[in-house]
Amino acid sequence: MKIKRIAHLGVAVQDLETAMKFFTDSLPLEVTHTEDFNGMKIAFIPIGDSSVELLQDVSGASAIKKFVDKNGEGIHHIAYEVDDINEAIAELKAKGIKLIDETPRQGAHGMSVAFMHPKATHGILMELCQPSVEPH
Repeated sequence: MKIKRIAHLGVAVQDLETAMKFFTDSLPLEVTHTEDFNGMKIAFIPIGDSSVELLQDVSGASAIKKFVDKNGEGIHHIAYEVDDINEAIAELKAKGIKLIDETPRQGAHGMSVAFMHPKATHGILMELCQPSVEPH
């Protein structure tokens, strides 16, 4: 498995508009894309070769709601871009790493994603992601 880069930091927020305003008004950053996905509203803020992904629950039942209720706002996960997500999952499984997703699933922004369990990663929710070969 080759990790190419940190693709993004997922940040759980209570109010997406307020969070976007902080990043665009207080820091010299720009929101380039927003989307609704799986009960969340998501904003993407590129920073160099990576990005911040702001995540707000809008369903009342997403993993982001559970996270914010338990921990408050903050870093939810780190996403690593890989060339071949199936190969990466197989390698992690062979090493005995506990996974949340043993097969890739559709993620936001047209990515194939799979999450490693925080119990296997020193308490950090880690995501593997592979960009779609199709335009999104």
